[in-house]
Amino acid sequence: MKKNWWLVLIVSILIIALVSFLGNIFTSQGTDSAWFQEIRPSITPPNFVFPIAWTIIFTLIALSLFFAWISAKNRKEKEKIALVFGLNFVFNVLWSLFYFALKLPVLAFVDIILVWVTALLMILTTRKINKAAMWMLVPYILWLTFAAILNLLSFI
Repeated sequence: MKKNWWLVLIVSILIIALVSFLGNIFTSQGTDSAWFQEIRPSITPPNFVFPIAWTIIFTLIALSLFFAWISAKNRKEKEKIALVFGLNFVFNVLWSLFYFALKLPVLAFVDIILVWVTALLMILTTRKINKAAMWMLVPYILWLTFAAILNLLSFI
């Protein structure tokens, strides 16, 4: 393992903390709103499930980013990791903005498809670099699949 691995771990955790913080800015105001209660699908888990699930998922994403980055063999692999993880993080935050802050579930659904596709690209990218990093992303794409279903059910 490279000697500055701890710095990469700290940066990975800080990046995920920032993504979580930004998404939460938009989400926290909307989960208890009358608007959301009206469109909330009946299969939606109780509100307390989401912070637990996202804490686990974001921890796994941070670890995946860490292991992929320190396992990357060259600059090209690191650029690919930065691109796919970065795009995913942007789309992830935008979903919270579109769905809860702007109350645009159709646009949020389009966005969550982009979150899902970039999560798949994260899996495919890390698979070639570090298998453990790849497997850490599987809960994320499964959760995104469920979230996309909930998103769709909120407007059909």
